[in-house]
Amino acid sequence: MKKLALVIAVAALAAAGCDRATDKPKPGQAEVAAPEAQSADTATDTAAAGGIAEDAPVTGAAVADDAKAFLEDAQQRLEEMSLEANHASWLAQTYINMDSQFVESLASERFTSLAVELAQQAAKFDDVELDPETRRMLTMLKQGLVFPAPNDPELTAELAQIGSKMQGMYGAGKYCPDKKTGGAAEADEGKCYTLTEMGQMMANSRDPKLLKELWVGWRKVAPPMKPLYQRQVEIGNAGAKALGYDNLSVMWRSKYDMPADAFAADMDAQWNKVKPLYEALHCHVRARLNDHYGDEVVAATGKIPAHLLGNMWAQEWGNIYDIVKDDDMEAPYDLTQLVVDSGMSEKDMVKTGEKFFTSLGFKPLPETFWERSQFVQPRDRDVVCHASAWDLDDKDDIRIKMCINKTGEDLITVHHELGHNFYQRIYNKQPFLYKNGANDGFHEAVGDTIALSITPKYLKQIGLMDEIPGEDKDLGYLMQQALDKIAFLPFGLLVDKWRWQVFNGEVPPGDYNKAWWKLREEYQGIQAPVARSEANFDPGAKYHIPGNTPYARYFLARIQQFQFHRALCEAAGETGPLHRCSIFKNEAAGKKLRDMLAMGASKPWPDAMEALTGQRELDASAIVDYFQPLMDYLQEQNKDRQCGW
Repeated sequence: MKKLALVIAVAALAAAGCDRATDKPKPGQAEVAAPEAQSADTATDTAAAGGIAEDAPVTGAAVADDAKAFLEDAQQRLEEMSLEANHASWLAQTYINMDSQFVESLASERFTSLAVELAQQAAKFDDVELDPETRRMLTMLKQGLVFPAPNDPELTAELAQIGSKMQGMYGAGKYCPDKKTGGAAEADEGKCYTLTEMGQMMANSRDPKLLKELWVGWRKVAPPMKPLYQRQVEIGNAGAKALGYDNLSVMWRSKYDMPADAFAADMDAQWNKVKPLYEALHCHVRARLNDHYGDEVVAATGKIPAHLLGNMWAQEWGNIYDIVKDDDMEAPYDLTQLVVDSGMSEKDMVKTGEKFFTSLGFKPLPETFWERSQFVQPRDRDVVCHASAWDLDDKDDIRIKMCINKTGEDLITVHHELGHNFYQRIYNKQPFLYKNGANDGFHEAVGDTIALSITPKYLKQIGLMDEIPGEDKDLGYLMQQALDKIAFLPFGLLVDKWRWQVFNGEVPPGDYNKAWWKLREEYQGIQAPVARSEANFDPGAKYHIPGNTPYARYFLARIQQFQFHRALCEAAGETGPLHRCSIFKNEAAGKKLRDMLAMGASKPWPDAMEALTGQRELDASAIVDYFQPLMDYLQEQNKDRQCGW
């Protein structure tokens, strides 16, 4: 799994149904945190080797030396413990059964106990005058846990068991149609559908009855998770308070080198820059769906039913391009068809992604990557198919875990996941706490930045296309891109908005589902195809909720990747439209990217951003510039329509 956090539960990022938000947080490691540590009220009574005694003074050079000694010892202990936790997590996701979940929960319990102990000891140095690097590392220790437990062995064990159980429930989840009720799903007697199978059906079917059945069917996996999730939040909030935070919401938002409220405000500010483009796309897509299905299925005004957008969570809409495009709008190519026609295997798809990175000067993947990764879904056992990138030993044991389909979408996902792996590998000489991305959005953005270079120019270079289509085909390409990249943005924002509200008590357990759909309707302009109530727990049907993967990173990544892409194209000397640029085989762009990635988390993310782009702030102007030709088109198409919802 990717080294993204000190976590109690194991869960791969990315998504079964893949957001290209696809990776699992790594139980053994700290996320990038803000340099300003918040004060903690409590600390453990026992200090580890290298820590400070309960009655030690908290000022003076001697205590500053103690802090450095504590950090050295803490990183060594975390590194050793993370190795155990990572292997247990891999086992639990690639061999789902009671025993693997038991082993994982024990490893997670031990790791969480250690991380809580070290976080609370780190808080003892809050009032000590320290150099910036020592302060940064101490803050990382405090903020590293996603769901911290209080200093209580029983609660730590309970938290680990809850996390492992919810992930097992999700990974083993299936929909079994009830033939007695006349379900629309065509199935043999006793046939049950995995999430991967349902995802494929939702991508390709245009039968609204079947789509609704699958949408409802998958969400039956989630209600049993609700009491577990509620209890997990209770324990996690208590753990956050023990570290000096008001609640988990404040703790999660404090990890971005800025105050918690400032981070949330910046997210909203970036969303407001791209919101007009999303609203224009929503208006056009709704009109096309209305033309295709008629008023009885989707109205010409208001919200779009969530089951009609080609994705189980309506988070990306690229699968309904055939409905949305104009009759005379030809896509420049069908990437899935190119993959199929090439005859490449699933492993060949990964080899293709590797060649992109090696063309930029990265070292080839180690042989163990090919021996230990999961590329296809095994026939003999349940696994978590949600695509994820793993770094098990902070050295060279890097892997991906996917159930690859021979599709264009999965070819792009492969490039994304390898972005995590190459990032993990290039910063593996950093100290343990710095073996991470500049922020979690950076880790997600790197692979997506590479995927933006999967252009006709690149496809011709690797032999998947004979000729580069003319610019008259660009509008179709931009529409395809927008149906995924732009359509995802409000979803990427609202998942953690929901969790922040749950964590801070604004949304009580009795309103979990109500609050979820309020946000989805407000930000996405979509609605559930059938009535929902608190008997449902629809957030739990999205992997990142039971998997405890913070989601703001994916919103950040959608913005950052266009900033990165623009900067790398400039470094490569590309002068044409951004959507036609590919940095494949460009040494200058490769060096600039490698230099930034090698920093890991050793500096605040604005420093890393500046090293690559020359900017110190998040800037959505790059994504707006990229899609400007499409925006002009959408405004023309929508001029006689009633937009909004």
